[in-house]
Amino acid sequence: MTVPRKTFIVLIAVLLLTAACARHAGTAAAPAPVPSPNATPAAIIAPELPKGRPAGSCKSVDGFPDPSCTPGVIDPAVTQGNIKKTICVKGYTKTVRPPVSYTDALKVQQISEYGYTDVNVRDYEEDHFVPLELGGNPRDPGNLWPELGPSPNPKDSVEGKLNRLVCSGKMSLAEAQTRIRTNWKTAVP
Repeated sequence: MTVPRKTFIVLIAVLLLTAACARHAGTAAAPAPVPSPNATPAAIIAPELPKGRPAGSCKSVDGFPDPSCTPGVIDPAVTQGNIKKTICVKGYTKTVRPPVSYTDALKVQQISEYGYTDVNVRDYEEDHFVPLELGGNPRDPGNLWPELGPSPNPKDSVEGKLNRLVCSGKMSLAEAQTRIRTNWKTAVP
């Protein structure tokens, strides 16, 4: 399949504009890759994803992800010793959150893996099981899953409460991570 010339030109323009804006903002931007004229649109837009599981091999039960598919992976760069420089800094999650192009592509893959009958991607949030504000791994598929329902959702308020407990020293980072993975619905003491 070849990319229509108009699509190819638009994609090149977007890449060049993005690179120019990043440079104008004073941030160093890597040179924008130039897609091959024979590349498929998915190869141009979607980042490389890890190999997926067979369709329907993961099961969500009672609003929780399948622990064998989405166990909740921790970011090794976030530790109890550096929380005041990472998760307790306002705006930290924006610095580590993966691009929507990655999470949207992963969401499509994981909707199939979870065997959901509703395949409308807008009905799901690609959720970090261990949230970024508790040191969850930003990109590992073992920490991301297609959570049914709108965003924000009830889990989001639990994540914020646990973050405040950790950052105030009332709960350790490890305990908050364990609580959210065990049962986010009862995680706040």
